[in-house]
Amino acid sequence: MAPAAMEMLGRSFLPGPGGAGAAGRERGGGPCLAAVGREGRRRRGPLRSAAPVGALAERVVVTPAPAERAGAAPPEEPPHPQSVAARAVVTVRRRRKEDAKRRVAEQLDAYADRVGRSVLLELVSTETDPRKGGPKKSKRSALVGWFEKKDVKAERVVYTADFTVDASFGEPGAVTVLNRHQREFFIESIVVEGFPSGPAHFTCNSWVQPTRVDRSPRVFFTNKPYLPDETPPGLQELRRQELSDLRGEGAAAVAADGERRLTDRVWEYDVYNDLGNPDKGAEFARPVLGGEQLPYPRRMRTGRPKTVTGKPPLSLSPAWPSSSITTASHRSNKFRDNDRAESRVEYPEPIYVSRDEEFEEGKNEMLSEGALKALLHNFMPLLVSSVSPDIRDFAGFHDVDNLFKEGLRLKQALQDQLFQKIPFVRKIQENSEGLLRYDTPDIIKKDKFAWLRDDEFARQALAGINPVNIERLQAFPPVSKLDPAVYGPPESAITEEHIIGQLDGMSVREALEDNRLYMLDYHDIFLPFLDRINAQDGRKAYGTRTLFFLTAAGTLKPIAIELCLPPMTDGCKRAKRVFTPPADATSNWLWQLAKAHVCSNDAGVHQLINHWLRTHACMEPFIIAAHRQLSAMHPIFKLLKPHMRYTLKINALARQILINGDGVIESGFTPGRYCMEMSAFAYRELWRIDQEGLPADLIRRGMAVEDPTQPHGLRLLIEDYPYATDGLLLWSAITRWCDAYVAMYYPSDESVQGDAELQAWYGEAVRTGHADKRDAPWWPRLSTPADLASLLTTLVWLTSAQHAALNFGQYPLGGYIPNRPPLMRRLVPAEGDPEYAHLVADPHRFFLSALPSLTQTTTFMTVIDTLSTHSADEEYLGERPDEAWTADPAALAAAREFADEVRRAEEEIDRRNADTGRRNRCGAGVLPYELMAPTSGPGITCRGVPNSVTI
Repeated sequence: MAPAAMEMLGRSFLPGPGGAGAAGRERGGGPCLAAVGREGRRRRGPLRSAAPVGALAERVVVTPAPAERAGAAPPEEPPHPQSVAARAVVTVRRRRKEDAKRRVAEQLDAYADRVGRSVLLELVSTETDPRKGGPKKSKRSALVGWFEKKDVKAERVVYTADFTVDASFGEPGAVTVLNRHQREFFIESIVVEGFPSGPAHFTCNSWVQPTRVDRSPRVFFTNKPYLPDETPPGLQELRRQELSDLRGEGAAAVAADGERRLTDRVWEYDVYNDLGNPDKGAEFARPVLGGEQLPYPRRMRTGRPKTVTGKPPLSLSPAWPSSSITTASHRSNKFRDNDRAESRVEYPEPIYVSRDEEFEEGKNEMLSEGALKALLHNFMPLLVSSVSPDIRDFAGFHDVDNLFKEGLRLKQALQDQLFQKIPFVRKIQENSEGLLRYDTPDIIKKDKFAWLRDDEFARQALAGINPVNIERLQAFPPVSKLDPAVYGPPESAITEEHIIGQLDGMSVREALEDNRLYMLDYHDIFLPFLDRINAQDGRKAYGTRTLFFLTAAGTLKPIAIELCLPPMTDGCKRAKRVFTPPADATSNWLWQLAKAHVCSNDAGVHQLINHWLRTHACMEPFIIAAHRQLSAMHPIFKLLKPHMRYTLKINALARQILINGDGVIESGFTPGRYCMEMSAFAYRELWRIDQEGLPADLIRRGMAVEDPTQPHGLRLLIEDYPYATDGLLLWSAITRWCDAYVAMYYPSDESVQGDAELQAWYGEAVRTGHADKRDAPWWPRLSTPADLASLLTTLVWLTSAQHAALNFGQYPLGGYIPNRPPLMRRLVPAEGDPEYAHLVADPHRFFLSALPSLTQTTTFMTVIDTLSTHSADEEYLGERPDEAWTADPAALAAAREFADEVRRAEEEIDRRNADTGRRNRCGAGVLPYELMAPTSGPGITCRGVPNSVTI
């Protein structure tokens, strides 16, 4: 599944504009540097050096005066007595795996380098030249060793370039790189030594395009952080020009009105107008997300051509609640709904993201392994169901269990039939048994039947995949905020009589006052869409409400479930049905079906809103704006950089295969083709950045109250709430890190307000990236250091801990479909319905027939298997890929303290999981809560907090 974007690189060996380079290459004057590899990285190390082993030994940087160089041949032009000899040590990362085409291209580049088509480096001083007015620059120097090391197999290879500059040159603040080869290459780092100011580090981690693609040299800035008004004079114009190019305003704007090339590094905004493909037919058309009718965050612009077919139809429900967001300013916004959708690029064809946002090899290898499993996992069920339609559903729970024990094994009669028609199926079954079998999800490893229990159903609201929707019930009965003229009386049908027997002798009023009643409320998010959802084949849903009671043991128990449909007539009794814990066999199966519908609601809200919208889509505008408005030298960009890694590439892939029309999300979740409209509805009605931080969210949901005497400034009303208690450990560590870091650079309110790049970043993220909410009154101000630290804490939290909590438990906790069905195919029958007799006669088969089919189940399991997997190149919270990410010693010391605090949080989480008094994370058959445990090995581990949204 490695993205095919890399395929185009194989074309780069084609000859380009030629001629020997003007700058000659040095052939002597030092030993040939050996190529250097690098050992595997420590899993838990907080800081990891990227310097290749042995590189320091090759950094010959000071050229002695001629009189001191006994036996050395005098140069043709002896350096001025006051000159400085410097050397740049350049670490280039090679691909571990190259196909034949790329190997040929690499050899051609090596031979071209030998005859003068070399890579040229130039040093740029922090000082200006008073005679020329611009920055002081060295002469261009060729990178030495490319031909000699053409056959070296190491992943990292070190090359050098030597410079002689005047002693008044000053300190190097930038390096430009001109790639005159035919292929791009990846520079990991550059270290320049020989200057009185000491070594200058340049952390690059970037692809450098050949001049046939981009004639301008690439600029890499020193790792010293500079606020805009502190930028040295020699770097000011380069800083401005680099940002202009990244915005597509400069030389890189050739394709400003056209399609972006895969080699570009331009960051622009667009609406979600590429989810559908109306050219394939009306059923594949999807409405544009972003604009007045369907507000949504903006995504990375690709500039692909429009579809031939006209504007996608808007299937927005007329019953959407009116929004309080002012939309008048949207009419002048250039991102209004387009007349036509953007043409799609179907996977595995590459989709544009800025070149440096593409996955590295380790990530691609992980996805490739997942793709092979996906191919086999999905092929066999589709084949079986096409040949034998009678086994498209599970016959019993043993069929589900066998997916983990044996994989999808074929009955003998079916084997004979398939082997006769399709002989290669035998080979697949014989040679791929390990891949055909699914890993056993954690949820059934310790207790196979835990998912059936009410206490486990309730526990997962606090420590499951989606622990962010549980809220304290503050009024009884619950009341809808939807229009009663459309949806009937807003009051819930749950009465005191339904629940009084479950309150341990308390009245409803007493339980409310004692903070003992809690709720999962999916009524308002689902009800506006139910008529259209239930009109689809094989899709049935309710708007659900579930009430829980907090027991004296600190655990929750469900006491009532309400299943709601839009009323067909006034006083329609079937519009609201209430189920309570069972008293007999029939009511037990009805209760299990009601819980399954709650889980299906929960799965949809989790995936479409809490996971995709809040941690993927809503973060993309802040990432785009950061690259457009914050220089790589800006200290805030340096802070944010590890928390932006891979996110735009993951989001682009999601538009190709997950959230697109007829994609995985539509196919696997009950809302079907209305999934993304529900996500847009939630964005308009619910999303607020000021309530996305953990403390604000807990208080909003009534799960905590402010209490300055407590360590985190609040008191949880359910003490054993694993997501919240562990989350607060990481939230506090992130808060102290951001507070300390901001204080280093912003001593006053005026320093924040006067930072033009900082204000442009935040302003653009709000006004353009979240244009449909730009006039909302709740946007936080960015006027003080405290404002800035608070905003950064929220962004780091969302991209690291919050995303990890919502993502990496998907297969371990959701891979057993009966525990958490993402899709339901039957409503709960009422007595007198034809289906009711079916339920009574064969309850377990009826229950399984209401869940996803065999092919829906295996497809869904395959996807969440990949989504739950850590790649080997994961970078976890508190880790930095390179000690040289900044030259500021105070920032490095604060980063080490942050890493130490994250490590202490992990130790505390381990202690909590062993505490038998914490019954929501410890006990017979109870899974420990490790989704906030910061580190992890590769694979599916149900733990680990990466720095960024990497999957």
